[in-house]
Amino acid sequence: MLSAAGQNFDSLKAAAARKDFKPVALPAKATFDVKIDARKIQSHNVVAKIDGSDKKDEWLVYTAHWDHLGKDTSLKGDQIYNGALDNASGTASLLEIAKAYVKMPQPPRRSVLFLSVTAEEKGLVGAKYYATHPLYPLNKTVADLNMDGINQWGKTSDFTVIGLGNSTLDDVLTETLKAQSRSVRPDAEPEKGFYYRSDHFEFAKQGVPALYTDSGISYIGKDEAFSKQKRDEYTARDYHKVSDEVKPDWDLAGAVDDAQLLMIIGHRIAQADKFPEWKSTSEFKAKRDSTMGP
Repeated sequence: MLSAAGQNFDSLKAAAARKDFKPVALPAKATFDVKIDARKIQSHNVVAKIDGSDKKDEWLVYTAHWDHLGKDTSLKGDQIYNGALDNASGTASLLEIAKAYVKMPQPPRRSVLFLSVTAEEKGLVGAKYYATHPLYPLNKTVADLNMDGINQWGKTSDFTVIGLGNSTLDDVLTETLKAQSRSVRPDAEPEKGFYYRSDHFEFAKQGVPALYTDSGISYIGKDEAFSKQKRDEYTARDYHKVSDEVKPDWDLAGAVDDAQLLMIIGHRIAQADKFPEWKSTSEFKAKRDSTMGP
């Protein structure tokens, strides 16, 4: 197709590797016929809430998606996508955090919404539906804290923020980590674009400050290669496969630390006088500013 348009693939590829590359329009058209087998499925988001005290009409949201890919009938034997890590683990953390809030002597100042969304694997469908049909006004929603997979390999001395530097939520997290003698670090795999691939993104697009965290990578008592080894193993063997199941060698001590951390951060946000804000460099700041008024 490039040749027919008077272009050379090798030279265009070389040009695309330079920072000054500009898109090249091709005077060409292509027509495709594609057969699609479709079926319509109805699914639901699951919501629970705790009413706040003196800021009852302002909302903190925790999210985790409860869906996975269903069944693969082409396989022999086990056909079920259990999604133990992605994202039964996040859903379990959501429930444990909700239980912790219920056991507090008194509710936080702001109301807290625990939102388990559906159809994340089909394109963040459940989160998008809530973000465009919210139960409570998004300009009164202070933040979304999203859990998509938890730490299954033990305690870490650090904690990862996907999209570090986007909002003041990072500052709350960093300060809270210091009290645990832990450090914050940016995404270990930024080339995978994780910030745009989980449920918090639908809130961010509507201007709601969103925090998406991941396991740390400095495992206590392990060498530096341990984290990458485990990540690569999961991606190759279990990611979006029926083999994503609870493994005998999982060590959830780090998951407990991380869930407690997100509980503390959320409570601090729910108690604070000020709303969290996007940083001035964030692509989502303008949307928030337009919805908050003068």
